[in-house]
Amino acid sequence: MVRPRDNRADGTGPPTRPGAAARHTDETAVGPARHLAAARRIPGWLKATTIVLSVMLVGVIAFGAYWVIRLQGNITTQALGAGNSRTEGAPDDASGRMQILILGTDTRDGKNSKYGTKDDSSGYGHSDVMMLMDISADNKRVGVISFPRDLLVDAPACKDPKTNKQYPAQSGVMINAAMTEAGIGCAVDTVNKLTGLEIDHFMMADFNAVKELSNAVGGVDVCISDAVYDPDSGLRLPKGTSQVKGEQALAFVRTRHAFGDGSDLGRIKAQQGFLSALVRKIKDDGTLSNPARMLGIADAITKNLTIDDGLASVPTLLTVGNRLKTIDVGKVAFVAAPTEPAESDPNRLQLAEPAASELFAAMRKDIDLTDPTAKPSPSASPSASGTASASASAAPSEAATPSAPAYNKALQPVTVANGSADAARANEVVTALKAAGFSQTGQFAAQAVATTAVYYGPDFADVAKDVAALLGVPAKQVLPADVAGVQVYLGSDYKSGTKQADAPVSLPPDIVNQTAGDAKCQQANPALVVP
Repeated sequence: MVRPRDNRADGTGPPTRPGAAARHTDETAVGPARHLAAARRIPGWLKATTIVLSVMLVGVIAFGAYWVIRLQGNITTQALGAGNSRTEGAPDDASGRMQILILGTDTRDGKNSKYGTKDDSSGYGHSDVMMLMDISADNKRVGVISFPRDLLVDAPACKDPKTNKQYPAQSGVMINAAMTEAGIGCAVDTVNKLTGLEIDHFMMADFNAVKELSNAVGGVDVCISDAVYDPDSGLRLPKGTSQVKGEQALAFVRTRHAFGDGSDLGRIKAQQGFLSALVRKIKDDGTLSNPARMLGIADAITKNLTIDDGLASVPTLLTVGNRLKTIDVGKVAFVAAPTEPAESDPNRLQLAEPAASELFAAMRKDIDLTDPTAKPSPSASPSASGTASASASAAPSEAATPSAPAYNKALQPVTVANGSADAARANEVVTALKAAGFSQTGQFAAQAVATTAVYYGPDFADVAKDVAALLGVPAKQVLPADVAGVQVYLGSDYKSGTKQADAPVSLPPDIVNQTAGDAKCQQANPALVVP
């Protein structure tokens, strides 16, 4: 076989295609060089198109970079906690269950000074609004639980991350004061202690955020039963549906007296109604698929927002926002924590039991608040939900070992009253308690009862909660009583082992005030109705 000739003098170059030179032998002026030039020629239209596309691409990149830098520069951050231990790592922001504590501060510092003086509130301020947003692992539902600012709670010891000053635990303080001394992280830790959940992120907005957000979406439609005027907030609206934005939108969510009986519960319903209307407005107007509108909203929000370090990047915020795009508005449930007038002060509120414990137990188990009979989302497991692993630390209805408490277990008096009619059961429970560190544990025979309960004396509520968590006793069966320390009263329902079988989760009737799909009129306070 004869190899084709090389096109180099020394024969080392690549072979010449047969007939390639022959095509040009009769045209000495048009040799191979001209042939190659013709092959590389780019049509004029392609050049122009390439230039235009290049300019557009550079412009898009520059525009995107500008907005990322601008939005990132808007963000202010604080620590997620205030020195209290966490039992889980950072959540998966794209999937998995997630809780975000949403706060509104009443601080009058800086641009909020027009709404009062620093004597009213300065520094960290009070949490004028407190809502816990719970996004399901499958991104199909959201629960939003509101806590009245007058609710009396026990706040844990907290450390100010800015000054490192330590503040002691407090009992019976208003929940809106939890962040006043040690910052937002203390509010997060307080809600963790209250609910048995472990919050993943927080977002805190000031007065200006509501004004700018309502302007960015072109106004929000709200409805009231009668014309009303509240001189304190400046809210003045006619009967029926009105579109509010700017100062009137802020007045609507701030007013303390215009709705219901003039208490914070009426204000909570109005805030939930406003957010429901805002969700419908954003989804109905196609805002979520309109980049220009989304940038305007993002700019309005981030300029007036403080968030935790784990959420403090534009890509992360976009990731979380994308989770909410396809959720059915009928599956966005607004709930108020069940409350009643406080025994210590009728002008304050306390959790209403057993309704509050039932609500928090359902949340820990990832129950659909709009349909308690539905199964939890498939990926809501201890490893995927982001909270299940931590719920035992303050969740009496969960059968898991509590996290390290703020007391010495070995010094806590715990007795087991055996009303189960089975001596072996009491022995097993005592052994389990001692193995968990409650070494000062004894037992005695007691009158037979059907239902197990954990009773506690003054200052032993936290110990009782942890004992109940260890033994799997539901929260509604943890009760104050005239006992010394903590008493585990075993009933015949405690049938085997050292864990009480999980009871079916039940929710208080009518726990959901409304969903985002409901357009409701707020009931005006008769005292502020105007002709």
